[in-house]
Order: sequence, then C-alpha cells, then structure tokens
Amino acid sequence: MPVKYPIENVHALTLPQALEAFQSDASTGISQVEADKRFEQFGANVYQAQKQKRLFEILLQQFKSLIVYILLFGAAVSFYFNDLIDAFAILVVVLVNALIGFFMELQARSSMNALKEMDVIHSKVLRDGKVNEIPSEKLSPGDVIMLEAGDIIPGDGRLLEVNQLQCDESSLTGESIPTEKNTEELSADTVLGDRRNMVFKGASVMNGNGKALITGIAHQTELGAISSLVESSKETTTPLDKKLNTLSRKLIWLSLIFISIFAITGFIQGKEWMVIIKTSIALAVAAFPEGLPIVATVALAYGMLLMGRKNALVKKLSAVETLGSTNVILTDKTGTLTENKIYVELLSFPEEQLKVSVKENKLEFQDGQPVKSTKNFEQIILIGALCNNASVDLDKPAGKTTGDPVEIALLHFADASGKSSSDFKKQYERTAELPFNSETKMMVTLHKGPNGPFAAAKGSVEDLLQKCDKIQTGDAVNAMNDDNRKKILAESEQMAASGLRVLGFAFSEDAGLNKDNLLEKLTYTGMVGFLDPPRLDIKDAITTCRKAGIKIVMITGDHPMTALNIAKQVGLVEETEQNVLSGKDIPPMESLSEEWKKTILSTSVFARTTPKQKLDIADVYQKADNIVAMTGDGVNDAPALKKADVGIAMGLRGTQVAKETASIILKDDSFTSIAEAVAHGRIIFQNTQKFVVYLVSCNLSEIFIVTILGIFAPAATLLPLQILFLNMVTDVFPALALGVGKGDKTVMELPPRDPKKSIVTNKSWTAIFLYAVAISIAVISVVIYSTQVLQLDNQTVNNIAFITLTFAQLFHVFNMAAVKSNFFLNGITKNKFVWLALLICIVLLALVYIISPFRTTLHLVQLPAKLWVISILAGMIPVGVIQLGKALFKKYLNK
Repeated sequence: MPVKYPIENVHALTLPQALEAFQSDASTGISQVEADKRFEQFGANVYQAQKQKRLFEILLQQFKSLIVYILLFGAAVSFYFNDLIDAFAILVVVLVNALIGFFMELQARSSMNALKEMDVIHSKVLRDGKVNEIPSEKLSPGDVIMLEAGDIIPGDGRLLEVNQLQCDESSLTGESIPTEKNTEELSADTVLGDRRNMVFKGASVMNGNGKALITGIAHQTELGAISSLVESSKETTTPLDKKLNTLSRKLIWLSLIFISIFAITGFIQGKEWMVIIKTSIALAVAAFPEGLPIVATVALAYGMLLMGRKNALVKKLSAVETLGSTNVILTDKTGTLTENKIYVELLSFPEEQLKVSVKENKLEFQDGQPVKSTKNFEQIILIGALCNNASVDLDKPAGKTTGDPVEIALLHFADASGKSSSDFKKQYERTAELPFNSETKMMVTLHKGPNGPFAAAKGSVEDLLQKCDKIQTGDAVNAMNDDNRKKILAESEQMAASGLRVLGFAFSEDAGLNKDNLLEKLTYTGMVGFLDPPRLDIKDAITTCRKAGIKIVMITGDHPMTALNIAKQVGLVEETEQNVLSGKDIPPMESLSEEWKKTILSTSVFARTTPKQKLDIADVYQKADNIVAMTGDGVNDAPALKKADVGIAMGLRGTQVAKETASIILKDDSFTSIAEAVAHGRIIFQNTQKFVVYLVSCNLSEIFIVTILGIFAPAATLLPLQILFLNMVTDVFPALALGVGKGDKTVMELPPRDPKKSIVTNKSWTAIFLYAVAISIAVISVVIYSTQVLQLDNQTVNNIAFITLTFAQLFHVFNMAAVKSNFFLNGITKNKFVWLALLICIVLLALVYIISPFRTTLHLVQLPAKLWVISILAGMIPVGVIQLGKALFKKYLNK
C-alpha cells in the first residue's frame, strides 16, 4: 500500500501513529528497495533555488551597457547619413561582441555549477537496520535519520528519540534561543515555533543528539514553502566587482574629457559634424574595455574551480580577494596540522603503563610485558565501546567507519583485544546520554547492564577527576584522594608532553543511577593516550606562509603540552619555545587590558580554549588591523568562522553548520591546502591585476591615438569599427590568457596585499600611463613617417596605424611579466594560453585581410609586404622601450 504524502499535522500524531502513517520502523528505517521507490515517486529532496537566467535573458543582458548604447547611436547616425555599410557593420560587431560575452558567461556559469556540485551535504540515515551516510537530496519521506550536534537538518521530521537535543531554528522562526526538543505529541493547532517534537529543514543541531522520522522533503518542508514565495533576490556585488565598476566609471569620465577636447577643437577648426561625431564615437569605443567584466568573471570562476580541484572549495567570490590579503591564520590542531588518523598508543593505570599497538586488527603490547591491571584493562575496553557514537561496518571493505576518529580508534582497540564492541552494545542497552560539550568536557552514557545500571564516562582527565570519588586499583576500589589526583594529573602531563592526546575513563555501577545523576559517584579506572602524528607536508607549508608574511596561530581545546609538542614538530614555533597560553588564564574579553592584548598577539599556541575564546582571539587580531583566516569544524566554531575575514571549514570532519557558515571548505582538512588556497588566491588577484593593467593601458593608448590623429590628421584617424575589432581581439583573448595564468612562483615571497587598496594602485596607474604613451608614440611615429617620408594616401596611413596598433597591443602582453623575472622565461612566456591567444588574434587579422567583404567593412586595403614589415617592427618598439626602462629602473620598480 503506497504512502499517502504529504501528511498534515504530523506533530499531533503519537510515535506509533507517525511510523505507521509513513510505513517505517524506528529501529530499522525503511528498506533500500522501498527508498528507491519513494525517490522515484516523490523526487529529490531539493527545492527550487533562485532560478538561473534563461539563455535569452543572458543574451539580452549583453546589450545592456553604455558602450552598446553609444554604438547603436553610431549605427543610427550612419543610417541617417546613408552610410549603410558602416551602420550594418556596427550592428554586426555589437552582435558578435554580445555573443562572445554570452558564451563566456555560459562558461562562467558552468564553472560555478561545477563548484556547487562539489559541496554536497550528507545525512546519516537508517536503512535496512544499518546507518549509512547518503547525500541529503536522496532522502525520502519515511526515512529515519540520526542527528547530532553540528548537523544541518536535511528535511522536516517527527522526533523519535531525543537526548538533550537543542536546535537553532532562528532562520525559520526568528527565535534566537535554541529550542529544547522532545517526543511528546502536540495539539493540531500548535504554532510552528512551539512544535518541540519536530525538526525542520535548514535548522541546525546545537546540542545533544536524536533520531527523527522524515515527514517532509523539498517544497513540502516549512522552509521550502517559504522559499517558493521568493521569486527573485538581488545578486550580491563582490568587492572585486565594485572595484572594476569604479574603474569603468573612471574610464567613461576620461573618454568624455577627451571627446569634449576633440569636439571643441574640431568645431574651432571647422571640421564636418560627421567627422566629429564618428571620431567621438571612436573615442567612446576606445575608452571602455568591453571584455573587462566578462574576463573578470571567467578568470575568477576558472580560478575557483582550480582551487576546488586543489581541495579548497570556495563558496563566496569575495573570499578569493580576501584570501590574498590574509596575514594571520588561526588554525585548529587535530586533523589540520595532524593526520587525524588516531590510534591507541599508551594505557595508563594506577599500577602501570602499557604501550600498545594495533596491527592487522590484533592488539600487541610493544614491550611484551604482561598486564597486571586486568580489571582496569577490561573496564577501559568496555567503557571505550559503550561511551561511543562511532560505528564500524565490518560488512564493507576495510570496515567502513562513521564518527569521531578517537571513538573509531576505541572501537578498533576493543575489537583488536579479542572482544566485540558490537556485542558490548547489545549486552549493555543504552538508556541515556550526556553528550560531550565544551563546558563539561566529558561524555557519559547510561546502560542497562547484565548486573544493573552501568554508566560509562570519558573526557578531559582534569575535569573527569573532579567527578570521581573512587579509584579502581586492580581488583580493589578505594576512595579517591588528593594524592591520587596529583599523581594521575602528573602522568597525564607527561603523556601530553610526549605528543599524546589523553582521555580519562571512569564508570559507575550504582543501583540508583539515572539520567539526572550520571556525573555522580564515578570510579576512575585509567587513561588512554592517543597518537595523532603531524602531517608530513605541514612543515614546508608553514615555512611558506611565514615567508609570505603570514602568522600561523594554533588554537585548540587540547592539552597545552600536547599542543606545544605538535607545534614544535610542524615548525610553528621554535624548539626552545615554552610559551603556551591556556584558555583558563585568559581574562574575559570585556576586561582585557592592553597588556593582555599584546600577550595574545605575541602568542602562537593557545590550548584548552573555549569556542567563545576562539572568537575573542580573532577579534583581538582583527582590531589590530589584521586580515584573519580561521579554521573550524564544530557547531561552536560557527560564530568564529563568521567573525573571521575568511572562514575555513573542514570538509572531512567538519559539521554541516561549520560548512554552511564558512566561505571556504577544505576537502582534505589539511593545513597544506590552506597554504595552497592562500597562494592561489594571491595568484587569482595577481592575474586580475595583470589583465586589468593590460586592458586599460591598451584602451588608453587608443584614446591618445584617436584624439591626436583626430586633431592633426582626421582623415587618417582610426574608425569606430576598427577600434571595435581591436578591442574584440586584444581585449578578450590575451586578457583571458592572462586571467588563467599559473602566476609567478614568487607570489608567496611577497607580503600580504592591503585590501583597502584599489585594484589599480597609483603605481599601476603610472605604469598604465607609460605603457599607453609608449604604444601611442610608436603608432604616431609610423603615421608621421608614412605621411611625411613615404607620402602615402590617407587610407593607407590609416591602415598602417591600425596594423601597428594591433601588433603593439598584442606584443604588449609580454610586458605583463613580473619586473624581476627573466624576459624570455617568465610566467607570461610559459603560459600556453598566451601563445594560443596570439595565434588566434593573428589568424583573425589575416582572415579579415583575405576575405574581401570584411576588408571592405573595416575600410582596409591590401598593403605591400614592405609596409607590413614596417608596421610589425613599429609594433615591437613599445616592448623594447618598456623592457629597457624596466631594466634601467629595476631597483626602483621592485620596491
């Protein structure tokens, strides 16, 4: 019998009624076969996001610009004066330019869609009695999902089990305080904000865990209903877009100034109005680099896609620019600086310490010594298996694991000892749980054991000892005293100083145990030291960041000595460094003195910190005018990730809340990927600066040439169509090649860029002006030589000016190499796309001259080889002059 979906007022149903309505089971979920049927019937769990522009709308958008309006005005003027060839040619050029923009925007959209596909949220779903992780879009009504702190809820659901479950539903209800959840049925008229037995798509789990029956997916969710009301939303403008728009406005004003100068001069000289209008149109065309917005979009999208392939998924365009300015990285330790492949290394009991290892799923004692503390050893194994939310699926190849790496290590440890962690969980049915949080720093579970209630606890040794009133030594259980605590804490310090992550273990078998007194009457049984070795490639990455002027700061909740040991191993601090700032020693932010702020700014390792302190440390650095990138993985890291200039979430172990908040997601959780992302962010912005300088200098040279020739040799000046052809050739292809370049190898040897500076700095404007002057002088010189020495006619002189300017602009791409690089071997000459762009441009120019209609349209005539040689050689002069100038003033330019 098929499920009737959707079902109204699920919150008013009892749990059996809800499960029956969706034909599901709380302990096994639905079968995979049934899930596939429902997926076919109800579709994917995705609601319609903001609609992408239709192809026609994208094409139409290409005509909405000032330059197009100017060109259309020019076409109208040509029609009025019966100059049909020019009129139709201008319209064709406008159309071709629009088509280029259309296809480039399609490519950019394709790149952005590829980026989105990399960011897939997974959910833990119970099917056929087994917990599996699947993409959230594959969920169906009737699925049973597992929820824990940090999860983004993938669909609306009726809660089946809760354990101190709290959800942030502010995005849906506007209520900023997390909602306490339960499983009790409610009246049918209960308002959305009071439906405590439900969870809703898009909300986040802030604390505890639970199990929920999926009752709504896609547009049948509360969030989907709201989203369907939103027809459109404003597109956000990135800082880079704003800077490019500002630059475009400057160029428009510049063109208006030169148009005014030419028009006034032409009027005084008595030039014909047709000449003044055509030349003014040419100046307007020359002023604006048509390909600038398109090239910027494609270059950014292409760069972001490459970063995604390098394990850094960029979610926000603005993060690319900010990343290049980052000068402080606040990083976690576990999994970022270390491998996050944790395994049990050392057992510490009141009577002895044992070094162990797990090889081929068998436990080995490294020194071969017998176990004296048999009872403690067995209790550690039992507690580790029970106080645990991880899972190992032995039916899958290599045993597929899900959960926290420490808990997975404890399961492997239990199984390798000859016991069965799954059998323990069956024998000791869990009845309650106190989840780990940053306040208690412990996790405790309550079970129905063979001999009565049994509580299993693990957590910070220091905090756990405060809750223990007894200690197990061999077969005896004695009262805990201060001497015991001091000895245990001293041993934990030694273990942490050797680089181990240390957890304490305790239990209780009191008959009066219940979910309200789990932290009372605990018996300490021992400690486990976990080894999480540093990543092999971290040291080089940290050294690279330091050379780039970036300070690396470790902020971890781990033990101070463990943190310092890892920091030394990865080269974050010197071997002699002893300064570790513990969270308990840092005063509250509101009472932080200037001296304390200086202390924080001079410290590289913070340990035992709370999420609030992580946020405060970031704030101290930002108020000291630093650009801060911060890593995070937990739900409590979300505020800090949002606070940082660049939030970086861990893709492997990160919670969905952290991933949603962050602007960058690391797919491998490695610090090396952070360093590579910073380098790539710098390269993307460096490439952007290169093609902007290239485009603007080319267009400024056109303004100079058209203005000068318009005043002194109007019959030989460049025509609007010729300039349009130049811009379509020299703007689009070489600029795109610069935009997708690999960048200079020295990019990480430079200090971070000041984000307040314009994309075109004063130094860049100086270079642009000199580049434009050099190109203009070459073209004007050839015009003078052709007119005065060769005494050529006006149309031939015009053609020579056109060819010279074309090659001068094409060769100009080689001036974009770094000042201190070798002219013949640099990032430009090694860029295969540059050579491809030059080839395409030369072929297009040849086709224009070979095909008669094109040649006629652009007012070109066939020139003898001698004039071609003169024009090409003249086009090379600016490169030679500029390179000579760079060589002579290299010392000044490198400052």
